[in-house]
Amino acid sequence: MNPLDSDFRFRRDIVDSYDEELELELEDRPFDVHGHEIALTDEERQGRRTYFRELLRMQGELVKLQDWVVASGHKMVVLFEGRDAAGKGGVIKRITQRLNPRVCRVVALPAPNDRERTQWYFQRYATHLPAAGEMVLFDRSWYNRAGVERVMGFCSDDQYEEFFRSVPEFERMLKRSGIQLLKYWFSISDEEQHSRFLSRIHDPLKQWKLSPMDLESRRRWEDYTRAKEVMLDRTHIPEAPWWVVPADDKKKARLNCIDHLLNQVPYAEVPHQEVALPARVRNEDYERHPVPSTMLVPQRY
Repeated sequence: MNPLDSDFRFRRDIVDSYDEELELELEDRPFDVHGHEIALTDEERQGRRTYFRELLRMQGELVKLQDWVVASGHKMVVLFEGRDAAGKGGVIKRITQRLNPRVCRVVALPAPNDRERTQWYFQRYATHLPAAGEMVLFDRSWYNRAGVERVMGFCSDDQYEEFFRSVPEFERMLKRSGIQLLKYWFSISDEEQHSRFLSRIHDPLKQWKLSPMDLESRRRWEDYTRAKEVMLDRTHIPEAPWWVVPADDKKKARLNCIDHLLNQVPYAEVPHQEVALPARVRNEDYERHPVPSTMLVPQRY
């Protein structure tokens, strides 16, 4: 086909879009304990094809959801919690990949600074809550207090108990204000976390994901389990229930979570006016100036 043909360019754009997803999948390369990449079986290859087909279909539905959120003025907050390496970041990437970042925002807050530690605990999170027509995804949330802060001793017993007294009321307030709140816990086994940490150690593309806190959380597996059980028991309320995503299989976890999220919102396809591309205005006296060669990026590829 002629590279200048519009149909050829359209096809190439679609292929490039699929390649973006393949690039993201590099982070899922399986490694053994020695750091060697594991070859995929025919069954695993077929599973990947099914995964891509379903993911792209659901991403199309997420675009429809986004359009409906904007048109209806819906306000939505989604919390993603779970152990380190549970797959929270992976599902967030797939949800937001085709969406408008002005509509669907991701919030991943660092540890609080000295000033924030003196504020009302929920204050720094409330700053990021959505206005009408917005979706906000929290990669970890105010539940840090019930998890890492409790296990690592970053909060006192009084602060911990006050959190459990306050969080149900805080979340009921969100609902009364018209914000839909979804809370997901990504659940992985001891063995799966061990395998994912080894993968991060051996894969130079993933090593940045490992922190001293991650390694300490591995040692304190049982402490985190107890903290999680208390958290789910004390904050699973009718107005904002917890949803647990079995996440030992990353791809299944992503599909199941996105499918569930879509089914929690009464969205409908928003009709759009047909778009007609206007003809470009051409002026006889216009001449495009060449770019100086010293400004050009070297064409190495």
